Order: sequence, then structure tokens, then C-alpha cells
Amino acid sequence: MDRYLPRVADNILSFKLRSKGAVLVEGAKWCGKSTTCMRQAKSIVMMQDTETREQYIALAYTDASVLLAKEPPLLIDEWQEAPILWDAVRNEVDKRCKFGQFILTGSVSPVSDAAKDEIHHSGIGRITTMTMKPMTLYESEDSYGNVSLGDLFAGKSVAAAAEKSLYDYAYYLCRGGWPSAIGQEKEIALEQAYDYYEQLVRTDFAKALEGSYSQDTLERLMRSYSRHLSTSATKALIRKNVGADTFSEKTFDRYYDALKKLFVIDDVPAWNPNIRSKARIQTSPTRQFCDPSIATAALGLGPQDLIDDLKTFGLYFEALCDRDLSVYASALNGRLYHYRDSNGLEADAVIHLRNGSYGLIEIKLGRQSDIDTAAEHLLALSQNIDTEYMKKPSFLMIITAKNAAYTRKDGVHVVPLACLKP
Repeated sequence: MDRYLPRVADNILSFKLRSKGAVLVEGAKWCGKSTTCMRQAKSIVMMQDTETREQYIALAYTDASVLLAKEPPLLIDEWQEAPILWDAVRNEVDKRCKFGQFILTGSVSPVSDAAKDEIHHSGIGRITTMTMKPMTLYESEDSYGNVSLGDLFAGKSVAAAAEKSLYDYAYYLCRGGWPSAIGQEKEIALEQAYDYYEQLVRTDFAKALEGSYSQDTLERLMRSYSRHLSTSATKALIRKNVGADTFSEKTFDRYYDALKKLFVIDDVPAWNPNIRSKARIQTSPTRQFCDPSIATAALGLGPQDLIDDLKTFGLYFEALCDRDLSVYASALNGRLYHYRDSNGLEADAVIHLRNGSYGLIEIKLGRQSDIDTAAEHLLALSQNIDTEYMKKPSFLMIITAKNAAYTRKDGVHVVPLACLKP
């Protein structure tokens, strides 16, 4: 697609540039970091440009001040190619005493021992961080955006429509939110996730892993992780399904950490509220990728495969919702969590804002009996919150793949994913 589709990150980046000397924008490769950041930069240094890469790296190590002297905000794309730039940027921010001087982007955390030796300061107070993900349905213009999370936090009821079929959601899931896929013919769009996956396992993984690796073992790990998406499976269980006899715990941790450093794995942490009961709150994260299309690519699944397997579709639909909700939450100064306890109460997603407000969410494809059960769970959980120490939930919502958004008599909102926006 030729035209730029606005991103939730646009406003976040703009605000962070007004409040800090430098902004580090991290996220998976191909998610659109460079394009978004270029729109707010006055000058650009592309550290991976084949024509200038060696020149820029050499300059970074000989006289970084020359490189940093360009008009601010200066975008340094894939800054980790020369880790010494981190301290150079921090020092330059100190000298200038001005906000909005630099934008750094990175799709690989610089974690090698050599890189650590070149970074001597955390950057606290000078460099702030934000994360970008692949595009949400609202950003790709596949959501009508007629139900706002901000309005839900304000206590408003909902009434809207979304003319989407179950196949539409299966397609969005397999296509993913990769900007290069948006606006393309369906077959070409679906191919983008496969291209991302192939490059990940063949090339990019090596950039984040110290030492050698087996591509076959990595692919088996990706398939195992994909089968446990939207669950709280332990690392031991995921490793067992890879083949624990040939995949040691130490090796598993190396591979897992490398995928985290590439922003591929994006597990959702557990929420730990004050509750009235003595139930044990589960602390395991929900297993997710930054985009659910990574899982379908790893397993070779297409939209029709999901339609034919509604159980898997349900789990992957939750992953699609988590991707979008985490981005929408960031626009509201919030974070995404999940909740499960030993009494069987759960919320597939919890959006918790900086001001202490929160919303409890269940995610169901749309069968009425599942919606009714989910509403019961949300109401029971909300009544178990100890409001002496916490606010009451701002809203209870069930996200579905159905066509209508409405508020039930019990106050629980039922909202199609393709209605949501921040």
C-alpha cells in the first residue's frame, strides 16, 4: 500500500519526543518502525543501508559527534549495529539539555557480551522506550472503530455493527498485521507472514542468539509454541513437545531468550489484584507471539484450516485480540494482562491503566452459551475484587467475532473485535 496508514504509535512517539531527549522505538522486524519514525524525523541515518553501513559504523566508533550533528530529531535506524551509539546519544542529550533530539529504532536487542561492554549507562532520564507491534485491525482499516476503549473506561454503553464473517477473522489472523501485507491481493497478503517466518528461522534468529543453532530445532520449537498459543503452558511442557530428550533446558532457554530479543515472543503477564477470596492467583504468562500469523505460518495453516478447527481458531482469535488490545492499551497509558485463579475465575485480558482504572475482558468466537458463561465469570470476578484497596472495574466486556456490539442487561458489553479502537 502506497499511502501511509496512521499508527497508534504516531501520537505516542510524538508525546515521548516532547518529554525526553531521545526515544528508543523497539519491535519486531517488518512491523513498520522505520516508516513511522521517518515521518517525525528531520534527518535520518540508516545503519543497515548497504551503501553507507560501513561508513556509518566506522564514524560511530571514531567520531560519533559528527554522525549525531544532523538536524534533530535525528533518526538512527537499527542503532544496535553500532552499540557505542547508545552512550554517545546519552552524552549528547546531556550536552544539549533539550527534548526531542533523537529517535533510535531496533529490531534486535543488543545483548551480546561485546555490545554490553560498549554500553555503560542505562539511559535513564535521557532515553525513553516504546514498543511497536504489527498493525491492529483498526490501523489496517479492517475495524470500523465504532467502539472506543476510552469510551468504555468512561462508562458509556455500546451499540454498533461490524459486517465481518468468521472467514474474515480467519483471514486477518493468517495475514497478520505486517504493513507489507495490507492492501494486497489475498494470496499475496497471506504470503507475507510465510516470508517473515522463513527469514526469521533462516537468518534473523542468528543475530539474536550467541553461538550456533539448529534450524530444525528452532522450527520444532516454533511449532510447539504455536500449539500452545493463548495458554499458560509451562516452558517444560513446550520443551517436552519439542522433544526434551534432544533439547536441553539450557538450550531451550537460549532459544526462548533469543526470540524475546527479536520481539517475536510477546507473552502476556499475569494480573495480580487484591481479591477477597483466598484463591491462589496463577502467575504463569499467557503464551503469545507479537502477531498470531507467526503461529499459522509455523504450522502451515490457512484461513480455511482455522474454520475447520474451531478449537484452534478460538485460541488464535484470542491471540489476535491480545495483539490489538495491547496496542490500544498503550494509547491509554495502560498495559495488557490476563487473570486466572484456583477457583476457576478468569479474564482472558485485563487492561490496567496508569491511574488504577481497569477493564476485565473475556474473548469468545461467538457461541451464545460461551458468551453467557463468560459474562458469569466476569461478574463473579468483579464481585471478588477487594474494592477497599482497588477501584471497581470500569467495564466488563466480551470480545467476539459476531456482527453486533451491545450492552447486556447485566451490564456486560459484547463487542466484535472489528468494532474496537483505542
